[in-house]
Amino acid sequence: MYGSRGVRAFSGRRMSAVVLGAALLVTGCSSSDGGDGSDDSGDAGAGITQQPKEKAPFWVNPDGTAAREVAALEKSGKKQDAEQIRKIAEQPVAEWVGPDDPERQTRGFTEAADKAGRTALLVLYNIPHRDCGQYSQGGAADGNAYRDWVDGVAAGIGDRPAMVVLEPDALLHLVDGCTPEQFHEERYDLLKGAVTKLKSLKNTKVYLDAGNAGWQNPDQIFEPLNRAGIAQADGFSVNVSNFYSTKDSIAYGKQLSAKVSGKHFVIDTSRNGKGPYGDGKPDERWCNPPGRSLGETPTTKTADPLVDAYLWVKRPGESDGECKGGPKAGEWWADYALKLAKATG
Repeated sequence: MYGSRGVRAFSGRRMSAVVLGAALLVTGCSSSDGGDGSDDSGDAGAGITQQPKEKAPFWVNPDGTAAREVAALEKSGKKQDAEQIRKIAEQPVAEWVGPDDPERQTRGFTEAADKAGRTALLVLYNIPHRDCGQYSQGGAADGNAYRDWVDGVAAGIGDRPAMVVLEPDALLHLVDGCTPEQFHEERYDLLKGAVTKLKSLKNTKVYLDAGNAGWQNPDQIFEPLNRAGIAQADGFSVNVSNFYSTKDSIAYGKQLSAKVSGKHFVIDTSRNGKGPYGDGKPDERWCNPPGRSLGETPTTKTADPLVDAYLWVKRPGESDGECKGGPKAGEWWADYALKLAKATG
């Protein structure tokens, strides 16, 4: 399936701001975790706190893009819109590690999370020849550059708790023919090496991306998962940056799990509240579809014992790409974010 998603683009200025915010939390601008399981200060001015640990053990970045949007809306007197965007800002969402200085980035995120008594949720999305030249094209220059980048990620995480979703679409694009054949063997080697490196860390869980329910053919993805090191990983992820329902994602994940020795999986529920979009060109339905809503909020309390967590891997409110009037992949789209929130009960 080509164009399965447009995910996250980075600018050096924006990433520096995010990491700086995380670093400030660590160096004393936020209070320690209180007895009620929340962390009340050091945020963008929006009063964003941590979710109770028993509900979601993952870190909420109080200085994230949605939190800043809430603060800006409140300052301009748009209180109702601010409360809608707060539905996004108050939930733990993944931090997509950018290409530059991964050690500093992951150290900032994991130190801030650890200080709050939570687990950092990270996405590694820097595989060479990423996204086959589509909306989220890019990635490391070559295999050696990628290995060095993963080493930096691991050094920044250290012994602090982290959950890593590894390379959305990287395996799917080997199966669907999007990635040229000459890059296949290297990609398997890079993914397996990344799993090995990350699993050498004391408190890091790793989930290899395995597509989504729209693929509907676990028989074609399970062997690539085996070659990429699923045996050593904690499991796999499904529905990253997509819209398939949690029910359908569980069914797909369970079929795939049965073919990879019963491995557990996680589901991206960030925008799947109304399921997939059914109109328009089939190869563009994944890109900024209208009428969608936020899905189940992140939690480890799921509907099936094989599902380790519902996660917000795709950051709600960030564009899938320059389609349907959207900005570049990964950029904040205020109007779309507001529609997602308003459509959510």
